[in-house]
Amino acid sequence: MTAGSTRRPRTIDDVLTEARSQLRRVTPEEADAAYRSGAVIIDIRPAAQRAAEGELPIATVIERNVLEWRLDPASDAALPFAHHDLEVVVLCQEGYTSSLAAAALQELGIRRATDVIGGYAAWRAWEGTVPRATDDDDR
Repeated sequence: MTAGSTRRPRTIDDVLTEARSQLRRVTPEEADAAYRSGAVIIDIRPAAQRAAEGELPIATVIERNVLEWRLDPASDAALPFAHHDLEVVVLCQEGYTSSLAAAALQELGIRRATDVIGGYAAWRAWEGTVPRATDDDDR
């Protein structure tokens, strides 16, 4: 940058657009199919949000603040299944934070990381693997 020239600061919309440009984002149905083919679904929502909104039984919970350490194969805190060829589908509440998280995982060399369009809210609306309450549940 030359003296006197100014560059506008990036906005979160800029950062989100850049992150999503690296991803092939998936629908809840596609994420469910990926899970059935061996992908790991990672729910990064905080405990309070999961308690309020519900949980996805097939998801592994890794809160956002430790995600990179738990999935980076070179980290001392890595989970046993962490490796660079791991197919990871990240899930947040509405699909914003998960895009940033998936892009961060790609920067660590986990190239098959992506996220769910619309997040948990979209998955809950879709009639997939999220358990539904029924009258029989009161037994």
